[in-house]
Amino acid sequence: MADKNTPLKGKALLQKFNELAHLSKRERAQGCGYYTVTKDNQIRANLADFMNALLEARGISLSPEGAKDGRGREPTYRVSVHKNGQIVIGSTYTQEMGLKPGDEFEIKLGYKHIRLVQLGSGAPDEAGE
Repeated sequence: MADKNTPLKGKALLQKFNELAHLSKRERAQGCGYYTVTKDNQIRANLADFMNALLEARGISLSPEGAKDGRGREPTYRVSVHKNGQIVIGSTYTQEMGLKPGDEFEIKLGYKHIRLVQLGSGAPDEAGE
């Protein structure tokens, strides 16, 4: 087997997978191009990549909203009050809004809600105040 390999994807992967039905999982992965050659010329099957490619070829996506890099958590759009009484808005939300350090907000308290209105944004208040 060569040092450079091109793993199969889609229909080609499924077809080859079925042709290699008599082999073990590791041998199937290698036969479909999901392997690496170590420094001492040992062949290692990349089972995780192989299984993910199989799922994708069968139309099963593990990340429905697109490609993620796997770091961090998904935003929940919820916060809780800390023991010290503070509410922290995470960087995920501030980045999504394009906020920069030093941006200022006016806090408007309502019945069971808090509204943050950015100062100096030039946008009129939603409530028309």
